[in-house]
Amino acid sequence: MKIGILTSGGDCPGLNAVIRGAVLKGIKTDNLEFVGFRDGWRGVVEGDIIDLPRHAVRGISKQGGTILGTSRTNPFDGKGGPDAIKATLDRLGIDAMIAIGGEGTLAAAKRLTDAGLKIVGVPKTVDNDLDATDYTFGFDTAVQIATEAIDRLRTTGESHSRCMVAEVMGRHVGWIALHAGMASGAHAILIPEQQTSIEQVCEWVTDARDRGRAPLVVVAEGFVPAHMEQPHSERGLDTFGRPRLGGIADQLAPEIEARTGIETRATVLGHIQRGGVPSAFDRVLATRLGMAAVDSVIDGLWGTMVSLNGTEIAHVGFDAALGNLKCVPQHRYDEAAILFG
Repeated sequence: MKIGILTSGGDCPGLNAVIRGAVLKGIKTDNLEFVGFRDGWRGVVEGDIIDLPRHAVRGISKQGGTILGTSRTNPFDGKGGPDAIKATLDRLGIDAMIAIGGEGTLAAAKRLTDAGLKIVGVPKTVDNDLDATDYTFGFDTAVQIATEAIDRLRTTGESHSRCMVAEVMGRHVGWIALHAGMASGAHAILIPEQQTSIEQVCEWVTDARDRGRAPLVVVAEGFVPAHMEQPHSERGLDTFGRPRLGGIADQLAPEIEARTGIETRATVLGHIQRGGVPSAFDRVLATRLGMAAVDSVIDGLWGTMVSLNGTEIAHVGFDAALGNLKCVPQHRYDEAAILFG
């Protein structure tokens, strides 16, 4: 049996560990053959593959990024579509695919599975926003990177008695902001699930200043202040028609400074959160998910995704994974908000 693996969408630490886990498990226990599609769905549409023998995945679990490359190619655009992709797979002798990606990747995989292709999914998103899995690999690393960066911002803020606004990733959900903000002792955490007024943010900032602290605000890129209706976006749309977010910290900083009189600086962490080596937690989780994906292939569980349920690996349908975003619940935000100001 010949299996094709692809990594699609935004990269994150742990992708290579998934590839290694799948290849080693498939070769050692089921004598499977593996190939990798270059640059995500582009490689699937164009039939651009590389062989993945055992030696090709040696030592890659500790590497960031993906040895296969990734892209945000829409497999239904241009020369794509179920019929064209099936013809390409038949020509290459590929029996099934393991798709590693987030919401967009798995939504495309579901459409292709519904059209008759044999695909299983592995959830990947630093945002940790996919339903039906407790954690996604890449999230733990992103939180660690963000926390370290925010710690560094805090020391320079304290040196100058400035308010520092740190923007982290989080399109629809605020998990990174919540965890990194709590870990770094932020005086305000702003997330997409909670519309907050500028007045309230300034009150938290002023309270921190009045206690002799240099105020620290952590904001998710998808945060929508109470006076706005949509997240801040000035960079157009991606290939799936979604607004490219980023820059809300640059909007908040001058407002905070004007209203409080406190010198304020903004830093957008951006793609720093996606880079570098994965944490130990993410390496282990990604490896387990890759191995479980091979089990899904052997059992013919097409149209399903491997997921983390507590400490165990489960298999859930794409519908369950894509039906709802996993948002920060109110009680988790209320828990953190006790520490604000």
